[in-house]
Amino acid sequence: MDLELVKKIADAVLYEGYMLYPYRASSVKNRQRFNWGALAPESYSAATKGTEAFSMQTECLLKGDEKTTFDVKVRFLHLVSREIGKLENARDELPEDFADFEVVPSLEVGGHLHHAWQEAVEREVDLPTLKLNQISEIQRFTFPTTRTLEPLPDENGKIVGVIVRTQQEIVGEIESHIHNVVNSDVYKLTVIIKNQTDFENADEQSRDDALNHSLVSTHTILTAKNGEFISLLETPDELSEAVAALENIKTYPVLAGDEGETDCLLSSPIILYDYPQIAAESQGDLFDGGEIDEILTLRIMTLTDDEKREMRSVDDRVRQLLERTENMPEEQLMKMHGGMKGVAKAAKETE
Repeated sequence: MDLELVKKIADAVLYEGYMLYPYRASSVKNRQRFNWGALAPESYSAATKGTEAFSMQTECLLKGDEKTTFDVKVRFLHLVSREIGKLENARDELPEDFADFEVVPSLEVGGHLHHAWQEAVEREVDLPTLKLNQISEIQRFTFPTTRTLEPLPDENGKIVGVIVRTQQEIVGEIESHIHNVVNSDVYKLTVIIKNQTDFENADEQSRDDALNHSLVSTHTILTAKNGEFISLLETPDELSEAVAALENIKTYPVLAGDEGETDCLLSSPIILYDYPQIAAESQGDLFDGGEIDEILTLRIMTLTDDEKREMRSVDDRVRQLLERTENMPEEQLMKMHGGMKGVAKAAKETE
């Protein structure tokens, strides 16, 4: 299994929709954040009558024996609320009281623009290595509430503003269940992810409030040793009935890695084919749905200086995207125009 290849695909899934063109915090589609695979607290899911899911279920088939083991890794983004505070009077030290500053949408300090925004931290939860004779496993996980202050000094070194980053608690649970199906060497694996965060007065809370307590861009990676995952897209005839009985909820499992390998499965909220790959011409993630690197790259190049300045202020990931685009060599840009693939094979078939 090519772990690097699988990670690239998984990261593309993780950051899908993180920031959309025109990559500015002020644009409407970025103020109203949308993410695939968001699992809200159960109470908020109930308050929205199931419009917002609180759980995700993956089911797949694994062929193996007593030597077979498999691992389950759940990955998601944990949002961080970034507020910008403006101090009434410049000072040498940070205020001890959060009430000592005025919350503002943005603030320019020392020639740099700072915007309120939702950042994100990558989270991973691993289950202990499992065997096919283990009927079930339940693992709970918690990421606590945190709050940090970052001073914003002016050109004289005086603190005139502050960045407040707040991360709300997330509590979740991962269930795994194993059942023998069809015959003695084929097993059904079920992995259920639940958001069990305590979210009071859910019916009075906004979606943005709920997202701060949510698992965002949630996906699962399953890897096996001495076993083979069965493709749900190209299933052997003798297993077609078993595959048809699987119930995948809010996620779509596909084989991942190099073509032909069967020891890794990526289950994500985005529909993919078996063995998804990142195009060789792509120089990095553009975060935007259905990415077309050439079009998005050219659009970034047409942004005005003010728009690029605002884009830089979003966060490090978006700033790096802009810098990568601005510094792209001409030959790399030309490669995005497209190429002819499979010409030799097509020519042979016409002989």
